[in-house]
Amino acid sequence: MNIKLILFSTFSIFSSAALYAQQLQLNQLSLPKGFSIDVYAGNVDGARQLTIDDQGVVFVGSRGEGKVYALMPNASKTKAKKVITLLSGLNYPNGVSFHEGKLYVGELDQVSMYKLSRTTNTIKASPNGVIGSFPNKRWHGYKYIKFSPEGKLYTAVGMPCNTCFYRDTQPIFGTIVKINATDDIEIMARGIRNSVGFDWQPKSGSLWFTDNGQDMLGDDTPPDELNRISYKGEDFGFPYVYGDNVPAPDYIGKPIPKNLTKPEHKFQAHVAPLGMTFYTGGQFPKPYQNQMLISQHGSWNRTTPVGYRIMLVTLNGSKITQVKPFISGWLGDKNQVLGRPVDILNMPDGSILISDDYANAVYRVSYQNAHSLSHQNK
Repeated sequence: MNIKLILFSTFSIFSSAALYAQQLQLNQLSLPKGFSIDVYAGNVDGARQLTIDDQGVVFVGSRGEGKVYALMPNASKTKAKKVITLLSGLNYPNGVSFHEGKLYVGELDQVSMYKLSRTTNTIKASPNGVIGSFPNKRWHGYKYIKFSPEGKLYTAVGMPCNTCFYRDTQPIFGTIVKINATDDIEIMARGIRNSVGFDWQPKSGSLWFTDNGQDMLGDDTPPDELNRISYKGEDFGFPYVYGDNVPAPDYIGKPIPKNLTKPEHKFQAHVAPLGMTFYTGGQFPKPYQNQMLISQHGSWNRTTPVGYRIMLVTLNGSKITQVKPFISGWLGDKNQVLGRPVDILNMPDGSILISDDYANAVYRVSYQNAHSLSHQNK
């Protein structure tokens, strides 16, 4: 385990180095040999989804603060030299995605475009229209947005409840959708309770997504899920079933639709899998390349807390061969919560960033033999 703390003293927006180190306690985290985790930016309140533009500026959505942040990189682009509040007063702007020169922001009720203007030390955003409108429901309404390899914007629309049925009256709930044009919204998959993370597998182009299971069924039921979409309109079973198509309590003995898709992997109940990405860089060793990294945000309603870590999911084609922790330790001694990872972002240099909405921070994870690896991969 190789842990470093990169702390900030240049800008007044950061707390003192000693205080910030004490708050984050990164020395408690465990990583595979050769990996290091540093603070990329601090004081990013409620840091959620991450995206990066073509000049290395990282944008961060938030859940409870109504703000979108811009992290201005230092010369080496290994940490933020400045944190800017780019937008404020928004409706839970969890989702952010940069595409073809514009910033897209996913709020509870809409996805909007923004034009960006820059100077040497700052950046500003101006509204450029709404491209998708959605129900203004806070419960599982936090939007995760991402562009597909074909350049289409996708988002998930969670169920506005713990367990409920809206399919006949409001079919937009419990779906993953594609936004083809302004308010031209196409349902790609349904039967999804609460997905706050998805990505496309390199080469195959398959869309994988995380899904959070129902609460209040006990410590170990139901499992959280990792799923893969194989065809348009695929049904993943919520609210009828969970896990390997086990009937949910409200539907035992009642008609259940046929041809429901089982999860590719069942996580432990309540680990709360959120943001995910396929690692596409060349800095990490070969066993990590084109494999999946998933944030487990951590449980809030389990007797013994679980999650609070980053998982590595290894695939051979579409078959999962191994699921194991990559970074753990945000759940400390005596179940003390030190952080709650949310999203993961590939960086141009092959490192990754991780957002943490509990510690209000963004971390950078790198591999110490990056130079030799990059040379070998050329």
